[in-house]
Amino acid sequence: MLRYMLVLSLVINFLFASELGITEKLGDSVSLDLKFINEKSEVVTLRELMDGKPTLLTLNYFRCSGICTPQLNDMADMLGRLDLKENVDYRVLTVSFAETETGPLAAAKKRNLLASMTRAFDEDAWNFVIGKDGSSKVLADEVGFYFEKDVLSNGNVEYIHGAALIVLSPEGKITRYLNGIDQLPFDVKMSVIEAADGKVGPTIAKTLLFCFAYDPKGKTYVFVWEKIAATVMITIVLVFFIWLVRSGRKEDDHQKKGEDNE
Repeated sequence: MLRYMLVLSLVINFLFASELGITEKLGDSVSLDLKFINEKSEVVTLRELMDGKPTLLTLNYFRCSGICTPQLNDMADMLGRLDLKENVDYRVLTVSFAETETGPLAAAKKRNLLASMTRAFDEDAWNFVIGKDGSSKVLADEVGFYFEKDVLSNGNVEYIHGAALIVLSPEGKITRYLNGIDQLPFDVKMSVIEAADGKVGPTIAKTLLFCFAYDPKGKTYVFVWEKIAATVMITIVLVFFIWLVRSGRKEDDHQKKGEDNE
């Protein structure tokens, strides 16, 4: 039994060490006093950024070579078609969890995305911010968004992370998760209306995508191999554990039969 417990402990430790993606915390609240640096390099609180309105929250980083760009591009397209008035019915907040990034970088990202939109959009309604004193990590933990730093062979730093649109009520309650990089305007509209009343809604079922790493040589996006390796290792360990349990039971049965025959 001891050997079984040791193997199981290894599996559990490995699972927790490899925790990535999103753990939903519907109904929980975020800390409105967290401080961030906006695209104008000003220090602002989450309360000020939300301005008492339902808020669409994404967590990204502005130098991301993976799914952040298509996610934010889709956001810009979706917001341009959303049948609600920005800065009146809702606000949008994109938080960088890479705290080495800067206000000017956030401003450039915002400028490019607003320029891509098909209609005039109130630029004050969509803020791009970076963390201050670890605030982006605190916010990410509060909404259950987990990421992992990955240092590439060329020394560049990327992050393995998921993609989701998280909806907050005016009081900061987490009311809905919309997974993936593409969102339908109708789904977002209903989520904002529910958030305005503080209603918690079920997650819209979509596959949670993870960040890809960019291969400059092949000029394509490739899946991070560590995730595949982790899945294979966990599977092997679980299969081995099941085999140990079954073989142990057979051994016990054999011993019992031997005792009965005596």
